[in-house]
Amino acid sequence: MLENAKKVLEMITEKGYKAYIVGGFVRDYLLGIKTNDIDITTNATPKELQEIFDDACMPSTDYGAVIINNYGTRYEITTFRKEINYINNRKPEKIEYIDDLYKDLTRRDFTINTICMDKNLEVLDFLKGKDDLKHRIIKTVGSAKERFEEDSLRILRAIRFASILNFNLDKEVEDAIIEKKHLLKSISYNRKKEELDKMFSNINAKKSVELLLKFGLDKELELERLKDINNTESLICVWSVLNVTDIYPFTNTEKEMISDINKALQIDNYDAISLYKYGLYVNQQAGAIKGLDKKKITKLYNKLKIHSKKDLKITSDEIIKLINKTPGEYIKEVYKDLEKEVLYNRLRNTTKYLRRYILKNIDKY
Repeated sequence: MLENAKKVLEMITEKGYKAYIVGGFVRDYLLGIKTNDIDITTNATPKELQEIFDDACMPSTDYGAVIINNYGTRYEITTFRKEINYINNRKPEKIEYIDDLYKDLTRRDFTINTICMDKNLEVLDFLKGKDDLKHRIIKTVGSAKERFEEDSLRILRAIRFASILNFNLDKEVEDAIIEKKHLLKSISYNRKKEELDKMFSNINAKKSVELLLKFGLDKELELERLKDINNTESLICVWSVLNVTDIYPFTNTEKEMISDINKALQIDNYDAISLYKYGLYVNQQAGAIKGLDKKKITKLYNKLKIHSKKDLKITSDEIIKLINKTPGEYIKEVYKDLEKEVLYNRLRNTTKYLRRYILKNIDKY
């Protein structure tokens, strides 16, 4: 991947421009972490980049980034710039292209994200980001308060980087988080959720939770149940405990899953009916939240005599014929009864025994 990125840099520099890999890729490369995201910065303007790369596209004319897909990898290329007058503590009102790498780096968020690499893989570190990597600390570029006032999402990014990389937060950053945390309320729930998803889905999710609670961000983020998070095994696990589908954006599938897990939290996840009704995954997640044995849940689920109504060795037409009534709600009651008896091993799942059971209990239907 790095070799391919070098080729992209060479394509830009061959046209007389400057170009560097910057940010997360270089940071992770120096830490020995594999990553697929490669950001490039250059003094070539978006228009000039579109002349170099046939497939270049600009997803946002305001931001001025160019996206290319070369050698099977997606690259975001931004022009050196300075950002002027941030609006609503989130985005600059305007950007101005410049021809100065150092000034471009000084507008960025954290020192560890300002380290660059040229086409010869030489590392350029104007803001001592490598020192902060060495000491495993998150520092802002310049004043932490100013950086958070410009873009308050950086508060969450600081915590995300500290947890994912298992770094400490600089004292100035900690003080600025406490002073400026109220600004989080102005950020869209979509953007907040994107950051929280990354926090809750990484291997150090527990540290993310601890840091959010340490700075009282649960209140600012409207995550009243954050203190109840004991298991961070999966992202859906965390969101199920937080139960904020009425506040944060979720797909209908996610909402249904979270609802089912919360229902499954109220029942016995080792019980055959519970396993049958909500399925293996939902019971596993509910069990993980409650500290139950995941292997036991899986074993019990696999031992179920049936896993869906279709597994019963009798059809609705056969039931109607046996009971000799026009189709109606009673069919659901019959199936429910059969499922329960079979799942609790009180009835064999064969047509012969199912028919016999229905005829014996026909008065119930």
